[in-house]
Amino acid sequence: MSEPQTAYAWFARSADAYGDDAVALEVGGERLTYTALRDLAERLAARLVTAAGGSPPRRVGLLANRSVTAYAGYLAVLRAGAAVVPLHPDHPQARTADIVKTAEVEVVLTDAAGAGADPGVPVLTVGPEELAALAAGPDPDPSWSETGPDDIAYIIFTSGSTGMPKGVPILHRNLCAYLGQVAPRYGIAPGSRLSQSFELTFDGSVHDLFVAWSGGGTLVVPQRSQLLSPVKTVNTLRLTHWFSVPSLISFASRLGTLRPGSMPTLRWSIFGGEPLSLDAAREWRAAAPGSRLEVLYGPTELTISCTAYRFPDDPDEWPDTANGTAPIGTGYPVLDLLLLDEHGRPADSGELYVRGPLRFPGYLDPANNAGRFRAPDGGPGGDEPPGDRHWYRTGDRVAVRDGHLVHLGRTDHQVKIRGHRIELGEIEALLRRQPGVRDAIVLAVPAADGEPELRAAVGGADCTSDALYAALGDWLPPYMLPGRIAVLDQLPLNTNGKIDRRALLGELECAR
Repeated sequence: MSEPQTAYAWFARSADAYGDDAVALEVGGERLTYTALRDLAERLAARLVTAAGGSPPRRVGLLANRSVTAYAGYLAVLRAGAAVVPLHPDHPQARTADIVKTAEVEVVLTDAAGAGADPGVPVLTVGPEELAALAAGPDPDPSWSETGPDDIAYIIFTSGSTGMPKGVPILHRNLCAYLGQVAPRYGIAPGSRLSQSFELTFDGSVHDLFVAWSGGGTLVVPQRSQLLSPVKTVNTLRLTHWFSVPSLISFASRLGTLRPGSMPTLRWSIFGGEPLSLDAAREWRAAAPGSRLEVLYGPTELTISCTAYRFPDDPDEWPDTANGTAPIGTGYPVLDLLLLDEHGRPADSGELYVRGPLRFPGYLDPANNAGRFRAPDGGPGGDEPPGDRHWYRTGDRVAVRDGHLVHLGRTDHQVKIRGHRIELGEIEALLRRQPGVRDAIVLAVPAADGEPELRAAVGGADCTSDALYAALGDWLPPYMLPGRIAVLDQLPLNTNGKIDRRALLGELECAR
């Protein structure tokens, strides 16, 4: 049997197979079977068409979080033939409005928490009362758009070095190719209970949704506060599959709850978004001895992940890497991987380039494609937009060790903090726009708990930390705000007249 060709079709296949015999979604105390979730998604899809003026929209903003509306709405957007543009209710309104404009969103679907939002386009608010009315109302008379593999499934906005977020469109064929590689790995079936730890603005959430729904599993959505107590959450929700950033292991460890055998229900534990230390992996594995452990790696542009490393069942056979982090493994069979050294020559250690059916078609704004692709022969340059055989430049330095890739860091100033991809240049660009600021540097330094934290320093006059915080808070989401902004008369320079990042790093590390 051929695999589905669109994201919604993956869900619909399970809905056909399992109907009312399996639960598709648990969130906020509610449980929806596959039949109930499909019915609600189709009714919401019809409402979206009406809200868009009677014609199926091309792109719909989803301003909802950890609610029935959020997940039924995700499916509804796809069912209506549109692309999902996830928006975060806690992000500044100016940033949300800019994303809505850039993505050419035609209508925004929101839940009760987003009521009153003004993104500059029509808003359809669907809270608990509206959901109940939909469920009790007449069957919809839908007007669907035909969706094909080359249509956009979703658009994720990532941090951009120019000071503006970059739109990353992922096609249905990209996501379907991903699911074809990944969904069979985890034995999903009715009775599987998969965590949904990621926000919808983070592409790991797409893995959660459609891996669960690919085989009749249940997507189990913890509330945000529950994620700070992972062991209690796993046990309370009886999870069989866990996927999160490794930082949540640190939360569990500091709580003292990560005791041997403390998570007996887990069968799979998957981590991604940032490096997983081997020490953290051992602690988690001891707490979930019946769970297989895997690391996924990949930028948003490569559809969630492009490599995987599965730990051996015997901890005595685990690797010992020089940097103390788990390998990122090997590429999926459908992908080509290439390592180039600083001279652009193939090597066993260097920057990672990837091509294949998981690679996105190029940024929403073609200007962002510059420098991110290489020609099919590995040489510099390439078409705009890039062709299918062009390589995507990840910006990650990796090395081959014992047949597996090991992540060595970045080639630029991008960092990952609790799974969030942050271009330091975006924050620096915003700081430089503020009155009185001559220059700005943002660095990631170790915080007291060992996790990285952002610190900023500006050179300028007649500006204060409080004013700069206020200006950044009007635009940046909370995870991108520096923990400290130091205002200096002059940023330190090295002998070449460039800003001395090393000296500044030492100063900011001491300022705790």
